[in-house]
Amino acid sequence: MEKSNTALILIDIQNDYFPAGKFELEGSPEAGQQAARLLNHFRQQAFPLVHIRHISLKPNAAFFLPGSIGSEIHASVKPLESETVIEKHFPNSFRETRLLSHLQGLGITRLVLAGMMSHLCVDATTRAAADLGFECVLAHNACATRALKFNGVEIPAAHVHGAFMSALDSYAKIMSVDEILELFF
Repeated sequence: MEKSNTALILIDIQNDYFPAGKFELEGSPEAGQQAARLLNHFRQQAFPLVHIRHISLKPNAAFFLPGSIGSEIHASVKPLESETVIEKHFPNSFRETRLLSHLQGLGITRLVLAGMMSHLCVDATTRAAADLGFECVLAHNACATRALKFNGVEIPAAHVHGAFMSALDSYAKIMSVDEILELFF
């Protein structure tokens, strides 16, 4: 993996998604640990990286409230002062943010993505990145989600995650953190 063209994008790994948060996801501590492994390798190699932080501006929002502890990036992947943090207000990390211009300014053509929630912000950001022409690698075990309901049926979090990772296979190379580290580092 070339330093000159690859960046890590960590999407919404924020306190509200972890135990005691306002919107806990299944497996968030484990996914956070895996994302931290990627982050540490990118830091060691001095590869570019971006932390994405969702701030909810919707009236009556239940989590990621402006100025709340829950909206802060989780300690497992806490940004260094020198690292780029981009705030967003929509699932797609490129929508109405400076993410695209930032990556273009660095000459980035490949993204390694990880984060939360698999079925929403990870999905929207990965699809958008691929549509914008980036080569995408998605770390499936550095992502987390929760159970959903549809038409009166509860869909377990593992099934939600698996369905979205399977669908994203058309947009990204889906790999474990171990596979990414072995292949690229």
